Amino acid sequence: MKKTLSVDLRERIVAAYDAQEGTREEVAKRFKVSLGMVKKLLSQRASTGDLRPRHRFSGRKARLMPAHGAKLQQLIAREPDLTLAEMKERLGLGCTVAAVHWVVRKLGLTYKKRRSMRPNKTGRTWRGPDAAGGGTKARSIRRGWSSSTSRPPKPI
Repeated sequence: MKKTLSVDLRERIVAAYDAQEGTREEVAKRFKVSLGMVKKLLSQRASTGDLRPRHRFSGRKARLMPAHGAKLQQLIAREPDLTLAEMKERLGLGCTVAAVHWVVRKLGLTYKKRRSMRPNKTGRTWRGPDAAGGGTKARSIRRGWSSSTSRPPKPI
């Protein structure tokens, strides 16, 4: 696993190059880092003036910004029974439905239709031993072999 170089080591690498103690390749060998790391440090210093690690700037950039979160809150308050796809469509967002889900979840909002509607009254799905899959199963097994054997008996 690659570890982040300490700020002290980063400063020593750049200082060695600035003091003309060798080429970029020689400085990289001396400090046992890659040539790409030396180039990166020199480039980072030129563009930002800083040598500290920039992990917080790496990775994919979010498409949903805090302003979108505020709009989502208002939309859900107005219409709590919207689906995620409908929310995305209403706000004209250029992201995935899953991204909308994560933002809604992060904001601690609920959007389930069940909360604003009457709960379903579920009826019985099994009618008893005479229903399909009930007591009639025993009659459907071929005579001469039981369900515990893997195949029918061989003919004699």
